Order: sequence, then C-alpha cells, then structure tokens
Amino acid sequence: MGASSRSLTPSSSRSAGSRWRWWARAAISICSTRCTSYRSAAWRDQTDLRGARRGGKWELRAAGLLLCGLTVLAQAKETVGSIDFGRLVGLQIQCGAARDASAKPELRLTGADAREQLLVNGQFSGGRVRDFTRDVRYQVVPGGVVQVDPTGWVVPLANGKATITARCKEGLSAALPVVVERLQAVVPVNFANQIVPIFTKLGCNGGGCHGKASGQNGFRLSLLGFEPAEDYEHLVKEARGRRLFPAAPEHSLILLKATATLPHGGGRRLDTNSMDYRLLVRWIAQGMPYGNATDPTVDRIEVSPEERTMPLNGGQQLAVIAHYTDGSVEDVTRGALFEANDKNLATVDGNGWVKVFAQPGDVAVMVRYQAKVAVFRATLPLGAPVEHLPTPRNFIDELVFKKLKAVGMPPSDSCDDATFVRRVGLDITGRLPTPAETKAFLADRDAAKRDRWIDRLLGRPDYADYFADDWSALLRNKRSRATQARGTYAFHDWIRDSLLVNKPYDRFVREILTASGSVEQDPPVAWYHQVRDPNAELEDAAQLFLGTRLKCAECHHHPFEKWSQRDYYRFAAFFSQIGRKPGPQPDEEVIYHRRGNPTALNKKTQQPEKPAGLGDAPLDLSPDDDARQALADWMTSKRNPFFARALVNRYWKHFFGRGLVEPDDDLRETNPATDPELLDALAKYFIDRGYDLEDLVRTICQSRTYQLSSLPNVYNVVDKQYFSRYYPKRLTAEVLYDAVNQVTRSDSAFEGLPRGTRAVQLPDDSYNASSYFLAVFGRPDDSSACDCERSQDASLAQSLHLLNAKEIEDKLTSDQGRPHLLANDQTRGDDAKLRELYLWAYSREPNASELAAARRYLDKESAAKPAVGRRLAYEDICWALINTKEFLFNH
Repeated sequence: MGASSRSLTPSSSRSAGSRWRWWARAAISICSTRCTSYRSAAWRDQTDLRGARRGGKWELRAAGLLLCGLTVLAQAKETVGSIDFGRLVGLQIQCGAARDASAKPELRLTGADAREQLLVNGQFSGGRVRDFTRDVRYQVVPGGVVQVDPTGWVVPLANGKATITARCKEGLSAALPVVVERLQAVVPVNFANQIVPIFTKLGCNGGGCHGKASGQNGFRLSLLGFEPAEDYEHLVKEARGRRLFPAAPEHSLILLKATATLPHGGGRRLDTNSMDYRLLVRWIAQGMPYGNATDPTVDRIEVSPEERTMPLNGGQQLAVIAHYTDGSVEDVTRGALFEANDKNLATVDGNGWVKVFAQPGDVAVMVRYQAKVAVFRATLPLGAPVEHLPTPRNFIDELVFKKLKAVGMPPSDSCDDATFVRRVGLDITGRLPTPAETKAFLADRDAAKRDRWIDRLLGRPDYADYFADDWSALLRNKRSRATQARGTYAFHDWIRDSLLVNKPYDRFVREILTASGSVEQDPPVAWYHQVRDPNAELEDAAQLFLGTRLKCAECHHHPFEKWSQRDYYRFAAFFSQIGRKPGPQPDEEVIYHRRGNPTALNKKTQQPEKPAGLGDAPLDLSPDDDARQALADWMTSKRNPFFARALVNRYWKHFFGRGLVEPDDDLRETNPATDPELLDALAKYFIDRGYDLEDLVRTICQSRTYQLSSLPNVYNVVDKQYFSRYYPKRLTAEVLYDAVNQVTRSDSAFEGLPRGTRAVQLPDDSYNASSYFLAVFGRPDDSSACDCERSQDASLAQSLHLLNAKEIEDKLTSDQGRPHLLANDQTRGDDAKLRELYLWAYSREPNASELAAARRYLDKESAAKPAVGRRLAYEDICWALINTKEFLFNH
C-alpha cells in the first residue's frame, strides 16, 4: 500500500465514528485494486491487501486477488516449455586452435606447463548444440601420456602420442589425437605472463587486499596486476628481498603465507599440490627472472564458445585461449577470472564452469586474463510455444517478436485503451490525462487514435517540461547557493526550450560541450560550473553522452573494459584549454577558450597526451583550435559507435523501466545488451532520422511492444528482460507529487515560483530541501551524471507519508479540493461523481462492485454524520485511491 503520515486513529476533533476509521479505508482501497496485485511480483511485495472491513468480506476478496497472482506463478512453472534439441546424433571434442572446425583436430602439448581444457559438444538432429564436457567418460589409450579429469582438464604425464576418447551414456563417442613433447625442457618462467596472473586469480592484487593503493601489511601489488614491473619491484627487491628465498623456495615467505603455513590475514590461498604453487617454486628456484624484452606478450584472449543457447538449469564449460604477439597460443582457462553479469541467471566457478538457473533471460560472463577481456553470452530460452504474435507495427516489434519466438516467450495481449491513455500520458508528459480527455479517447473509434494521442502529447509543453526535468538532473543543474539561481534557471530554460523546438540531439550535445561565455550569453556553460576540471568533464561527458564509465582508467587500466590510462588522458586533453574568470554576477563564471596546446599529463608516464576520441588516433590541433569543437565533431559523428547507442538505450529505459543494457550508462563489451540487434537498429534509426528525439519517442510509443499489457500470461510472468509485457514502474517523485495534486485538485506552492508550478517544472535541486515529499520519494539532488541517483526503491517513510502526512491531509480537506467540490455538487448523482474520481486516478471508470462498495460507504457515513459525513467520505475515498498500486504505478 502507499505511504504517508495520515493518522490511523480517530482525530480528537471528530467523533469516534469519524471517517478516520482504518478498516473502511482499507475496504475502499481493496476495491480499487482491480487485480493489479498480480501484475508483477513487485506489486504483490509492496501491497498489503489484508486490511479488511469487519466481517471478513473484503479480507476474503483480497486473499482471492493474491491467490490469483500466486496461481499465475504456479501455472508458469508447471507449463514452462523446454528446448526441443531433437535426437543426439554426434559428439565433437574441441581444443586449442582446433576449436575452429577448419583446423586440424589434434592436441599438441609442449613443455611441462602445457595444459588444455577440452570442450565436448553434443550435436542434435534439430541443429542445436549442447555441452557434454562433464557428461562423458574420458579414456586415454595408451595410458600414461596424459591425464584427463572429469571436467575435461588435460595434464601431460610423459612424452608420446595417445588418443583421448570421450563417450556419453547414449553410446556415442568422439576421439582426439594428442601429442606430448619436450616435457623435460627447462623453460624460463616469465614473471608478467605466468606469475602475475596467479596473484590475480588468487585475489592477492584485488582492491580489498594488496592491490589497494596503500597495500596490505606493508606489501603492495598493482591493482589486478596491470603494472607487472611495479609488482616485480615490490615482490623481489622491496624489504631487502625478504619475501623470497631462492636457496629453499618452499620456505619463501610469500609461499608460507599463501599456504597458511604462517598466519595470513587472507587465509589459505594456495595448495601445495597445485600447479600454481609448483610454478612459483620453479620461478623462485630459477632466480626470480622477470623475462626478456623480446618475450611475447598477450595480444588478446578468446573464450570458447562465444555464445550458446542453453537449457534452463543447464551447464557449460568455457575454455580461454591467450593469443601472444608472436602468434603462439596458450590455454589459460585455469588462470582466467570469470564473472557473470546477472547472478540471478547464472553462476560461474573459477574453472570456467557456468551453471544457469530456471530463470529465462540472457546472461553474459566476463572473462579477464591480464589486461584483456572477452565475453561469453548465454541465452536461456523458456521454450514455450509461440503460436500467435501480434502484427508488427515497426522495426522494434519485428526484432522484439523475433527474439520472443527464438526464446519461446509468448507476449501478453495488447493493453486496453484506458491503460494506454494513462500509460503514455505519464511516460511522455509526466501527468495524468483529464477525465474529459480519457472519455473522448475511449469513445473514439478511429483505429489511428493511439497515434494521434501520442502526437498530441508530444506537441504539448508538458513534454518539454517532463524531459527537461530528467535532463536537468543528469546535467547537474545544481544550485548550491541562492546567488546561483540565475544560472540554474537559465540552463533549465535552455534545456526545456531545446526540447520544445525538438532540437536535434547531436546539436544539443554540441552546444553543451562547446559552450563559452556567461550563463546569460550561453546558458549551457552552467554545466562547466559543476564539472570543474578536465577529469570531471571527461568522466561526465563519457558517461552521459557515450554510456562509458572511464573513472577507473584514471589510475589504472579499466578492469572491465579495454580502456587504458592513455585513453583516459587523451580524452581529458579535449578539455585542457578551458579558461575561467569571474562573471558579471556573484558566484558566476565566464568560460573561455584559453590559447595553448591541448594536452593532458599522463600520471603514469608523466608525458603529455594529445586529444583523441576513444579508440581513435591522437589529433594534431593548433593552440588556436578549441579542442572541444574537435570533440563534438568526433562525438556526434555518424561513425561514432557509442553516441547514438547510449541515447536510445537511455530512452528505452525511460519507457520500459529497464534498458537493453543495464545499468543504462554502462555500455561495454563485457556488459552486452539483452538484444544487441535491437539496440543497433534503434541507434541506426536515430542517426538516419537526424537525431530526432521526438521521432524516437513516437516510434517507441507506437510500437506494439510498448503497448503490450502489463498483465502476464502463464509463461511470461517470469520475464525480466525480453519485454514480452510492459513492466510496471513506480511513478517518479515529481510525477507522483503532481498526480496527487491532480486527483485532489491541489496547487503546488514552491518558493519563488508561481502557484501551480508542477514538480516536474522545478529548475534545480534546491526545492528538495523544502519538500519532504520529493525528498522521500527519491528526487535526485543533481550531484552526478548517473540516473542511479534517482531512487525508485519503496520505503516505509514513503508509505507513512502517503497514509498519514499533514501535507496529504491538507490536500484532501481543502475547501477548494476535489473531495469538497464533489460532496457539495448537487447537480450530479454519486455514481457520476465517483466515476469522475476514478477517471482522474486510474483513467478508467469503476467496475460495478467498486461502485457499489463506494456508494455503500457514502451512504453509511452520510447517515452516521449528516452534517459532514458525505464530505468526509469523499475525502476517504480519494485518500484510498491515491494509496493503491494502480495509482502509484504506471502500468
């Protein structure tokens, strides 16, 4: 139920039979839920339907609604389909370079350190492939050449040739020749290639251990091993070399600590029987060589398989191959790190074994070895029959329905007109449709009426007001002091005006990045008042406009991305010529181009870096060139792989409640989209249409995907990624505040602004301090470029505020409020007035049972308190409606 601070006990100013009786309110509240309790698990979790009128009638009805939701979930589990693999027709063993079907199917292990992770694939008559690596028995003939454990891990035992045979319980088998050579060859250990990955795998150089800036107990390593030369210095030469003992390697302090032979704060990290332990002993015995400058380094890594369709509750073994600069390859599976991006869908252990659960979806596993990353993607289809799909209206539907068919996820039906008119009104303008608008829309029989309604909404100033509120927060339009009001007002007005005239998005961003002068001359310079140095400017610009988080790369190679410190400082160089001087008013600045070579000092190399776009070559710019113009050219180029994708993903999340990539500003190789084809298509469409924001909104809202019902069927109740239904989302703080005002017919009063100003029209964050409602419901304070600053989490404080706050009480009891006006309206009957109230709150009329319950409550209260009972009853009914999930959520 909703939240507020309205007293749950009779007011001292009213009789014991006053309208503050909780049970009556709960009954009306239950009445208005209309089965919304089972629209999603989140709704059930946040709705308490047990409050009931004496006699248990409403309690029984509420229990029925809740049971209905649980039944849907149970049916989904019982009727979930499964992937039809067909008949198993063959097995195949893959390894090393032979993972390419065209390569020679032979495993060659050279040297004592050689290891190999086998992959065994089962091939089915339906064309699908499933992992059998741990479902077969391995046999080596002749024995003694190699050992293969049940996970498919191959260890050489002696020089020679043999054949590995994998046999499954169905009787099929596959064979792989293996050659072991130079097993006794003494090969110098390379510190960077072989020793540092051990520390990374064991977690020794993580941020919570020796990898933090200050180290741990006097011993420091570079974070995740990104600086092996520094690690060598700390390990071998620091503290007079006391950590290593070449004369008796097993007694080296680092091994005694890691094996917990001596007390170690990190506990036991290494087994004396492990390959890693033996390699460390050998390295120490060899005199701790660092390696030669000519030794090959890792150029890239690949994971096999790269993607796979997996059955629910299935498993998949991964294998990781490192490609070196000299063309050689090495299996590094047991030295790599693995991490799943959604722990609700899958887990992965240290050996690369991926275990997926019974939740359909797409999951990615990031694989990292040294500074290189790769990604394995798994699709976990539901496998239900998809017999009938709606006719697509545009490319969005074509791609979404294609995905739904592929994963066996039947979509919900289309939402009804009443749901649509409210949903799209809230999503485009942030406000509820009026009863007159709703009734006209419902009465319209034109098949194109939804498209016309979308166009009407986009043509209203409310659209610009609403989206300007979001953009203002992301662009840090923050007022720290009263003297900054002129700047925040000007910037907000500029954002709103840009949206009002549908300024192309590439131009919108260019004008922000290249802004110069005072806020009076060029309002976007206000952005530079909040991001005040090149590092903050590059980080905000990259996160907001490119969907790329670069903060980590300031100090070290990005742990989840390909970006290095060099990439970071090259990007920072674009902002190196920004000059600042006092403006015409207190606390204002003038931003200007400061003549000079645009460079940024690389903290690692202590060398200047020229400006360069991410992944691009450095630019040669003259001192008179404003590097920000070059940045805008690169960023808004149609060839830029980040710019359009970041925006369409952000807008997709606005309308659907979750992005194709989550978080919506973290687009990276290791965090792929749930539907990459759709994300690319949206970005291409946005570019081809001239970066037209209104057109993008229109296209999304016109799609059948957006217009699907939020009510799940027996299959897609488990869907969290595929948009087979509309995901209900709680109204944001500003929209909810305005909606309460609309229903109760109240005006907002914000200091310094005209009475009636909507919460979505507030220019900056300063009003949060004066509005407890906005603060408690999570309005952001405009301190970062991340949308995560806006909190959509439910809390007890929110519930108490909607239920019991004096602010809500004042809106309900106002002489100019809707409850008072309805109670005193003698021209209409109660049924008509109740229908109006429901239309305001839900954009629908009450059903027969809801209408009858409300009417009985009105009659009862009127009879009990003839003078004031009807007015109090209308206040109660209005209060009950704004505390339901049907009101608090956009569905």
